[in-house]
Amino acid sequence: MGIESFSTIYQRACKRKGGEKALESMLSAPLSSELVAKIPDDRFLAAMTKQVFQSGFVWRVIEKKWPEFETVFFGFDIEKVLLMPDEMLEQKASDKRIVRNYKKVMTVRDNAMFIKDISREHGSFGQFVARFDASNITELWTTLKRRGSRLGGNTGPYMLRALGVDTFLFSRDVEDYLRKNDIIDGGLTSKKSLSAANAAFAQWHQESGRTLQEISVIIAFSWGTNQYLA
Repeated sequence: MGIESFSTIYQRACKRKGGEKALESMLSAPLSSELVAKIPDDRFLAAMTKQVFQSGFVWRVIEKKWPEFETVFFGFDIEKVLLMPDEMLEQKASDKRIVRNYKKVMTVRDNAMFIKDISREHGSFGQFVARFDASNITELWTTLKRRGSRLGGNTGPYMLRALGVDTFLFSRDVEDYLRKNDIIDGGLTSKKSLSAANAAFAQWHQESGRTLQEISVIIAFSWGTNQYLA
């Protein structure tokens, strides 16, 4: 069985969501690659940190405390974060203004170094991210997992989406769709699954001209319970 056409997926989503107009009103557009390239490095570090702390935790608590996170970590200024010695990070990990988790606090400096290394190679982290598109977005996911700290699984992709970078997501509904339609099997983040999922989304992108973000949401709306961001 071949990959289902995007038009079929779209029509099913329309029926489930009350028509084309209703469905379209639920969609939003990601940033252009030009705007992604201009995102400052400190905002990438902030987004990474926020997603790392939200992972496995009540995200509303992180949201409420977030202004204090910005204060505690010097606005996520890369150079200032990199100057923090272990002793200072240990102090941050016991600061009541943020969520006290030593291992997650340590990722702030680790990911600052990751961002700085990438920026040296590509001019800025945003310029590096902007190089990826519908044909190879999961390669970016892999780089985040391999070179970053605690950015594997859904953490990296959700961080990208939060910043407006165009990507699909393995939400519960999207994953279920991909499995039930025999596009992926086995480990969700295995090289084989990532490659197969990326190829399917690239095909739908080419067919429809829509962004990965739109396609991801439409697939979720066409399938499952729609309880999770897609």
